[in-house]
Amino acid sequence: MKILYFKINNQQKKITSFLSNVVIAVVLLTVMGFSFAGGTLNVFNSYSDSSAIYHGNLDSKNVALMINVYWGDEYIDDMLEILKDKKVKATFFVGGVWASKNLETMQKILQYNCELANHGYKHKDQDKISEQDNYNEIFQTHQIVKSLTGVEMNLFAPPSGAFNTTTLSVAESLGYKTIMWTKDTIDWRDQDKNLIYNRAIKDAKGGDLILMHPTAKTLEALPEIIDYFIKNNFNVTTVSETIA
Repeated sequence: MKILYFKINNQQKKITSFLSNVVIAVVLLTVMGFSFAGGTLNVFNSYSDSSAIYHGNLDSKNVALMINVYWGDEYIDDMLEILKDKKVKATFFVGGVWASKNLETMQKILQYNCELANHGYKHKDQDKISEQDNYNEIFQTHQIVKSLTGVEMNLFAPPSGAFNTTTLSVAESLGYKTIMWTKDTIDWRDQDKNLIYNRAIKDAKGGDLILMHPTAKTLEALPEIIDYFIKNNFNVTTVSETIA
């Protein structure tokens, strides 16, 4: 029976993967066709007043863990289990290339009452690319996640924190708020649990947006970071709830 179940489960995964690839191919062809038609370059002019968001409501006790995902798949499930056990939420900013290959992980993020948000398609520095490419980076990721999960994302974190006025205008034209951070754990560079912890909780205040990634040391620090905020009467929740 176990062998039969394994074969059925494998077959289901292959079918899911095939359908996901079909959906993604259709999305990318649609985006490319729209881009070649020049349909995006005249819609941004009325959005010059947009700005990036660096913190949420300073009068609240909400703080948000914003987890940027292009890699680190092996740590995400354990991070989700910690969030679940602690009864808190987080926002996962996903790259389009990553999202196209990780439907099950995205579904699990949603099942754990966490939030999906946009981190661009190929992790390009948005301040170094054209208006059309800014559009494509955000829109392609939006369409992939929407097609696979049904979620209409509306938060965009620029890769490497790189953006300019064009990025802001394009994001707003697509219904997005551009999200930066209040505190950066720099966990992708400094693989040190104590450093990550101290950067996350230093001078904690309501509205903090705390940037992190799925790394081994972040996983180790995560329970203590959450415990600190809970002990100090903060509500660890999504970016959407923190900036509301």
